[in-house]
Amino acid sequence: MTTDTPTPVRRRRSGEKLEGALLDAAWDELVEVGYGRLTMATIAARAGTSEPVLYRRWPNKDRVVLAALERQRARHPIAVPDTGSLRGDLLEQLTTVGTALAGFYAIAAAASFAGLLADTGMTPTQVREHVMAPEGDAAVRAIFCRAAERGELDLGAVPRAVLEMPFDLVRHDLLMSLEVPGPERIRSIVDDLFLPLVRRG
Repeated sequence: MTTDTPTPVRRRRSGEKLEGALLDAAWDELVEVGYGRLTMATIAARAGTSEPVLYRRWPNKDRVVLAALERQRARHPIAVPDTGSLRGDLLEQLTTVGTALAGFYAIAAAASFAGLLADTGMTPTQVREHVMAPEGDAAVRAIFCRAAERGELDLGAVPRAVLEMPFDLVRHDLLMSLEVPGPERIRSIVDDLFLPLVRRG
């Protein structure tokens, strides 16, 4: 006597679970085939759903890709270092940021060059602000506030552009070379550029 194997029951996804599955599928497509070959149809197929399900949430593939990039960044938070000095904290934070986000920036840059900028009508600055905001704003504020408490930094005397400069340079290196900045590059950003400006201020 044979017993029929029961057919697995496919549970219907909804809400955040469904949206997460769709964005994960979009990210996987972006990584595997690139922005140019990615379509709403391929995203839906990978997610095991239909195109109308996608279109109910995002008007086109550009918005799906932007949302997928945001999701990936949010899923990989970077811990706040506390070495006891401003220099030590910056060296560790910039190194961690470069290492953790190198792959993400490579994918984001490839998508931008493949047409994301043109298709969305957004400027490079707008795309950066949308999915590449300064790494861990809370972490950066914590580093500088602790330095101010230790007397290493006068936040009222240092322009915001100077405070953002080390992170801007690391992002620039990641986007332009698609490689993690090496230890000497990180040290130079901190010791040769940032700290002299802060001390002058």
